[in-house]
Amino acid sequence: MKFLSPKDFVFFLRRTSTLDRVVIAGLVLFALLRLTDVFERSLSLSFFFGLLGLGAFVYLCVRLSLWLRARLLWSLRNRLIVAYIFIAVVPMILMLTMMGIGLYLLYPQIGAHLLRDGLQDRVNIITGDAESIASAVAQEVRPGQSSIDQSLLSAPAVVSLINAAKTEWPGLRVFLHRARLVNTATHGQFAGLVEYRGQLLFASEQERESASGPVVVLVGAPITPAILDGLTTELGPIRFTLLKPADQGSKGIPLTIGGHSYVPGEQIVSNGRVLPRAASWLDIPIGGAATFEAYHSETDPNKAASSAPSMMPVLATFSLRPSTLSRSLFSSVGAVGPILVDIVIVVAVIFLLLEIGALGTGIVLTRTITRSVGDLYDATLHVARGDFAHRVRVTQSDQLGALGESFNEMTSSITNLIEEQRQRQRLEHEVAIASEVQQLLFPKSLPSLPGLELAAICRPARVVSGDYYDFIRLNPSSIAIALADISGKGIFAALLMASLQAALRSTATLDGAGDTARLVSRLNTHLFKNTSDDRYATLFYATYDSETRTLTYTNAGHLPPFFVTDGCLQQLDHGGTVVGLFENPTYEQVKLQVAPGTILVAFSDGVTEPENVFGEEFGVQRLKDEVLRNRNMSAQCLAERIIATAQQWAGTAEQADDMTIVVARMG
Repeated sequence: MKFLSPKDFVFFLRRTSTLDRVVIAGLVLFALLRLTDVFERSLSLSFFFGLLGLGAFVYLCVRLSLWLRARLLWSLRNRLIVAYIFIAVVPMILMLTMMGIGLYLLYPQIGAHLLRDGLQDRVNIITGDAESIASAVAQEVRPGQSSIDQSLLSAPAVVSLINAAKTEWPGLRVFLHRARLVNTATHGQFAGLVEYRGQLLFASEQERESASGPVVVLVGAPITPAILDGLTTELGPIRFTLLKPADQGSKGIPLTIGGHSYVPGEQIVSNGRVLPRAASWLDIPIGGAATFEAYHSETDPNKAASSAPSMMPVLATFSLRPSTLSRSLFSSVGAVGPILVDIVIVVAVIFLLLEIGALGTGIVLTRTITRSVGDLYDATLHVARGDFAHRVRVTQSDQLGALGESFNEMTSSITNLIEEQRQRQRLEHEVAIASEVQQLLFPKSLPSLPGLELAAICRPARVVSGDYYDFIRLNPSSIAIALADISGKGIFAALLMASLQAALRSTATLDGAGDTARLVSRLNTHLFKNTSDDRYATLFYATYDSETRTLTYTNAGHLPPFFVTDGCLQQLDHGGTVVGLFENPTYEQVKLQVAPGTILVAFSDGVTEPENVFGEEFGVQRLKDEVLRNRNMSAQCLAERIIATAQQWAGTAEQADDMTIVVARMG
């Protein structure tokens, strides 16, 4: 095995950049400091160089990946090997890293929980002392006593309790029947942290009923380094920092907590707590932090309250060793703890062996894969040159062999697919042209007569429509209104619609404002002779004369339009059968007198047949109700309202049939 000589190392450094050399030097320095006890003596130095080491490691990983990409990954075989590494090895590394990060974040949480429990134990102790003192003071109050003051604290029974509490709480102070330091809705009881004039206290406020009324006793003891030394043993040094509101001129880095800015104030630091020695190189020191709420008040307990107390945060920082905390956690399960550790080690070894086996299997399969991929690559070059007759050699019966057969089938059908695509594009182009031509068949502008307001909307279900509407000017005082529904859909229906439009316009122009039944009969003869036996159309044709205010119509099998006068609705259903299906049917016409404000609403079956999610059609009755409810709208607004209501009933933008509606406000 050839080792890297000093000459080779110097040559390697010459080919690196200045930043590469700085990173390598930083990693070497981090390794040297890690092997010494410098990190054990300084947590801040450990954190600083840890960040530098992490940044250098990430930088080297990026540089190494670029080098591998340029030097090793040009071959497909090497790429597959790297892919297997990412599939088999990298997920395991990421999982272990995630576990490590999770534990790194979990330990401070556990430490904060232990610290909070220790503080709560202290709060419970001072609460018990406050309850005893408050009960003793209440017993000293005599019935009818006019004043309750500090003199009650001089009673022998009370003094003995206070002296007993001071053995646990040096600096303990007791206040009697004054303004509440903490005004909380706790039914006469409070226990927690209190910040008073820059000093952090354990405080408990108790209220008792006496012979002369309620008695309030406040017991407080300052938090000292000695008290911090007596908290939970699993943690290292502990520091409490009082945070005060940041104002102009405040010193220190501001911290934002709960939307408010604070700066560090007075600190309380433990004296006798030390961080245990590391159990292994993985047993790195971990820093943690937590915030506690303390009631802040400037009120003197011996004076009346001047302001309501507020909440002030207290920042607690600490350090710990994972090994110490883990021993404490495993000790809770007794003799089962070592067994759990052994199980974790065995599972980790099994996973490692499986990862190695998966990597070896991937490398063995790489040769087969690269050969098949190479054949496919050569075949794609032939296809790129237009040689669709080239075939891939298939020597395997696995999925790669099936892929080769699929490639051969693909090349044999590419020519057919190209031809089909050309035909489809040509057909789509023709349909687009047909749609443009059909739009020209509809009226470009609506004719106008005195006392007549027209509106029409056609929403095709496909690109082209089988519905047809038209307005034809017959003479200066007459206009024809037509609405037809061609049987079927698509291109053929559109062609039949064009034929019907041409015949209707030519016949109406020659006939003028004559007999509507005769005009419909002529259209029937035209369609019967020029279409197949299964093709027909429903048609409603009417003429309106503005001078005589009459409407003459013939309904040839179409859905009866609505004729609304003075809130009364009748259906125009007289006329005859559909046009184009029978040779000589009989048609009749009906003439109606038009009153001022009369509305004619003609529609196709696409308006009444939309179904909701329950399969229920919109129906003629709902359409009647909608017309009567909105009969005072303008013709255009009424048409748009009816279409929108029908579409809303269906609940989907997809139409099953063409939707066409014609509205005429007459009189």
